Amino acid sequence: MPTIWYGIGAVVGLVLIATSLRILKEYDRAVVFRLGRFNAVKGPGFVLLMPFWIDRMERVSMRTIVQDVTPQDVITKDNVSVSVNAVLWFRVVDPEKAVIEVEDFSFAISNFAQTTLRSVLGRAELDDLLSEREKLNQDLEETIRNHSDDWGIRVLGVEIKHVDLPVEMKRAMAKQAEAERERRAKATHADGELESASTLAEAAKILSADPTSIQLRYLQAMIEVSAEKNSTLIFPVPVDLVSALTQASRTHSTEG
Repeated sequence: MPTIWYGIGAVVGLVLIATSLRILKEYDRAVVFRLGRFNAVKGPGFVLLMPFWIDRMERVSMRTIVQDVTPQDVITKDNVSVSVNAVLWFRVVDPEKAVIEVEDFSFAISNFAQTTLRSVLGRAELDDLLSEREKLNQDLEETIRNHSDDWGIRVLGVEIKHVDLPVEMKRAMAKQAEAERERRAKATHADGELESASTLAEAAKILSADPTSIQLRYLQAMIEVSAEKNSTLIFPVPVDLVSALTQASRTHSTEG
């Protein structure tokens, strides 16, 4: 008979241990409630609870959670309809608040991020949405953080992931980009023409100071033209050139 009682006692002891002992990993915390009231935050490692369900615990992970924000239809300040989604990083820093202050903190912060995405981006114009993402990310992070702190959650970052534009807007932006490239090409060509004209004007001033230089440049141009094709060229000889050569010949004869 005593052996039976020993066996019953051993079974009861094992049941008590099974219902009282918990093992938490390094990244887990246990929010313990005793008779329905908050008692303590325990863990990691061995956690001992009062048996017979006097103590109940909620397990909370302290790791960083990466969550996709569902794409939201946003009307920008300049009345352009776009679809925007984002990525949210957060982690629990106060397990007690994360369990007591909000029913499901992951669901709550996800829905709040969606509404914040619509409200913050709705105050921005399309150009800002495409070019000023860093500033908009900071505004989103600050707005979400101001509310999530009361839930024991720290927002680590928010990044706009993708902006889906209407087809008509994509075509308009492509035309605008093409027009901008054409404008820059024309401006570059005009700058080149202006620089070339300035250089030619400066060269003309230098050549005009010495008539002989002009004639020599004329002969050099004729030589270059005749070298390009195997043909006979007939061109008029300027009177100034003949006069210059005659004068040079007379000067040479006199000196001789």
